[in-house]
Amino acid sequence: MSKTELAVAALENGTVIDRIPSASLFKAVKILDIAHATTAVTIGNNLESKALGTKGIIKVAGVEYPENVINQIAFIAPSAVVNIIRDYKVAEKRPVILQDDIYNLVRCDNPKCVTNHEPMPTKFHVIDRKEDGTVTISCHYCNHVTDNHHANLI
Repeated sequence: MSKTELAVAALENGTVIDRIPSASLFKAVKILDIAHATTAVTIGNNLESKALGTKGIIKVAGVEYPENVINQIAFIAPSAVVNIIRDYKVAEKRPVILQDDIYNLVRCDNPKCVTNHEPMPTKFHVIDRKEDGTVTISCHYCNHVTDNHHANLI
C-alpha cells in the first residue's frame, strides 16, 4: 500500500461521525449500539486533529441513524459532525445538536432518585453549556446535577 492509499475503504452508503473527542469515542460507540451492528463498522481513535488535538471517528456502512439518536452524541461530543454518505459522496453534513431535554441516555447518580427504584424513563434538563464542551444537566425528578464528563450512560 502506498502512502496515498487509504487503509479503510470508502463507504458507498452509510454514516460517518467525525470530530469526536478521543476520550468520548467509546461512549459514542455505546450510544450507537455498535456492538450489535450487522454491517461493516470502522472505529478510529487518537487520530490527529488540528481542532481537538486527537479525535475519534466512527464509520457505519449501510446505516443512516435517526436524528434523535445522532443528537444524543452531542451530550458527550458537542464538537461531532455527522456525514451521511450516499453513492460514495457526502450527501449531508451537519453538526450534532444537543436538545434542551435528554431522555433515556443518562442514569441518575442519586441513589434515592425514583428512576433508580421504579421502571421509568430518565429525563434530564440541560442547565449549562460551556465553550470547552462541558454540559451540565439536572435530573427532572430529583434535581441532582451532573455533567457530561461524569454522567453514567444507560
